[in-house]
Amino acid sequence: APAWLRRLCGRLLSERLLRPNGVQAVVRGVLEGTGGGAGAEAAALDWRKCDAIAKILASCPQQCLSLEDYYRQVCPQILDLLHIQDKVAARQFQRVATTTVLTMAREHPQLAERHLLQPLLSPLLRCSEAAELAVEDLAAGTMLVPEAELGSCVEDVLKVYVVGNDSSNLLLGSLQSVLGVVFSLYSFAKQNVSYLRSPCQEILLWFLEKAERERSLAVLEGLAGLGSTVPTLHPRCRVCAGSEGGAAIAVEDTISDEDEALYQKISSEQCHVQSLVELLSHCQKSGLAGDFFIHCLKELTQVAAEDEVAPNVAVEPGGSLLELEQDQAKQERKLLVLQLVAALCESVSDTVFTDIVQVQEFVAAVLQRACVSPARGPGAAAEAQTLAMAMGLVAALLGGAVQLQSSDFLVLKRLVPLLEELSHTYPEPLTQELASDLRIAICTHGACAPGTVGTAADGVLGRKPGVGTRSPAGIPSGDPSPGGSRAPPQHRHSNPSARGERSTEQSTGHEPSATGPTPAPCADSTAPAGLQELLVSAYDPQPPARAAALRHLASLVTQRDPEALRLQEKLLQVFLENVQHEDAFVYLSAIQGVSLLSSEYPERILPVLLARYECPAQGTEDTMATVTRMKLGEVLMRVTRALGDMVFQHREPLIRTFLRGARDPDGALRASSLSNLGELCQHLGFQLGSIVQEVTSCVTAIAQTDPKAEVRRAAVHVVVLLLRGLSEKVTEVLQDVLRDLYRLLKHVVMAERDGATVLHAQLALEELDTVMRRVLFPPQTLEKKIIVLP
Repeated sequence: APAWLRRLCGRLLSERLLRPNGVQAVVRGVLEGTGGGAGAEAAALDWRKCDAIAKILASCPQQCLSLEDYYRQVCPQILDLLHIQDKVAARQFQRVATTTVLTMAREHPQLAERHLLQPLLSPLLRCSEAAELAVEDLAAGTMLVPEAELGSCVEDVLKVYVVGNDSSNLLLGSLQSVLGVVFSLYSFAKQNVSYLRSPCQEILLWFLEKAERERSLAVLEGLAGLGSTVPTLHPRCRVCAGSEGGAAIAVEDTISDEDEALYQKISSEQCHVQSLVELLSHCQKSGLAGDFFIHCLKELTQVAAEDEVAPNVAVEPGGSLLELEQDQAKQERKLLVLQLVAALCESVSDTVFTDIVQVQEFVAAVLQRACVSPARGPGAAAEAQTLAMAMGLVAALLGGAVQLQSSDFLVLKRLVPLLEELSHTYPEPLTQELASDLRIAICTHGACAPGTVGTAADGVLGRKPGVGTRSPAGIPSGDPSPGGSRAPPQHRHSNPSARGERSTEQSTGHEPSATGPTPAPCADSTAPAGLQELLVSAYDPQPPARAAALRHLASLVTQRDPEALRLQEKLLQVFLENVQHEDAFVYLSAIQGVSLLSSEYPERILPVLLARYECPAQGTEDTMATVTRMKLGEVLMRVTRALGDMVFQHREPLIRTFLRGARDPDGALRASSLSNLGELCQHLGFQLGSIVQEVTSCVTAIAQTDPKAEVRRAAVHVVVLLLRGLSEKVTEVLQDVLRDLYRLLKHVVMAERDGATVLHAQLALEELDTVMRRVLFPPQTLEKKIIVLP
């Protein structure tokens, strides 16, 4: 259309929009011609047309004096679009109204909140506890929010928030201010017959899903009565049934009878707790139910700690009224926490936990409570049962109930300090033994499963001992029966399979009679003490026993023991953890074991070692991490020597890792990386290829600019090893960088202050001189030549 026509249409449209009922007229004019049948359905689904109308309504026309005036005139009409009764056009108008509200909330949040969101939520805000003055002035029996208004408000909230599905901070914050009232309506609708139950549930679930996890937990805590983040229904307001199947909110008089008031309060709290548990049953897949359950358990642990510090502290008779109220509030909170945990344990199904992290947090909360307050007194049986359930859950995980990855074991290792403390402090001997065995099983990544762990797993999973799970292995027992001895291993292929297959076989298992001729790893096998006992001894607190176990495990790898090769990942984890030990005998034995295992399976083990070398384990100190990385560098060098010419296929990741190590902030690690780089280049020889450019640039920069003498010394030593490894091939491999290396060595000899570095440079120059003389002046040899003349 021409520009003048567009301007004229825009002016006429703006003038009509600012008149009474102008918004509805404009929307009807734009959507005209789509009435009835399939046309109306198509128009309702035409998002572009609805969004275009919403954009027009959200834009302030030039004829309007101010944006505030425009919003004051238009916003009530926009909210009226939500109440169109015409079924044919209702979906179109509701779509336009919802999109307009969301657009205005994005473009002008303050004006949208004042003129749109607050009027939209006003029936719910009117009966909130935040509106104390307005409610207190009303007489008992006054209908504060009629049934029609309340039902219309809930439906409008559902259309704008849930159907609009815009989770901005403005919308979430405005909705949070009325969630307490919505939850009261939901609780009332659950106990009675009302159509408000479904929309209230959808509103609550939408907020809990869209908000951040910490915010959702705080809201749940407020709905349960444990926090003040959510304004609840005013104490003088009550929800009553409506005549049309809805609900209304009326003002009631204060109950004078204390017993009746207490009964009403307890009944209301029980109803709210049941409704909250019902609501959480719909949040299990997202993990919110599990997180809130853990949050309640932590609250219970805090209550137990307070009772342990001051078990029966009573307020003195002469205390003030404030102290009495504070003590009463504490007691009410304790009772509410206990009631909530009991309801969650009873009603929420066993799928409340969706991942290993939630299981670990749940078990940690239970173990911490057991450490803070061991089971004593009247509630000792219940406490012991809860603790047994939590520890049995861990045992079931370790016994093959789910497929565990290496990252899962890293999460479970957070339980090791609590299990160790429990094994020393808990008064029950059987619980102490189970805690100690669980700690061993977690540290060995499930390779060692003592008898108590298998029994606990069977109890949780409902299995019979010896069926569907691995029997306890490797732990001496006085019971000679199959239930107390080591179960034979399952049939396996010679090629090691994936972790998933191993976990499946371990979890399914066989009867002892079904294993056939498969040899059992008993005491007379290649591992005299048994592989499982060796894995336990690898964590012995005495260094000699630990080193001996590591040496024995390394010998099993050398002998290619089938059971040891089947558990190669667990063996690698055991070796790597012992590499961090401070005793030289222990960590050297671990280094030998890792190198032997890596030389057998370089494709699987080398990427793990390189990743550990580049990124040390989290939670370790800088000094410890540097020392561990230097030990891993020694492992990589031993693997390089063992691979020989086969190291070529791992050339690029090795050199890239050592080059990154040469830029580490720690000087000792830089020197170690350069030394490893030099030895690797010496082994590669003619196979260096184009990587020699990167190596030369790195060595040149470090030798000239590094502030530490030992690092510069190591850089020059790389050149020495490079020249020695290439020998007469120097002119072929280093033809592009030989002149740069020669200039570097001359510069070091003339300008370097460190004597050892100068000595290394002189040795390199002598090596280069010898090689060049051999190339330029080859030794003369006497040859006998026979020439046949034509």
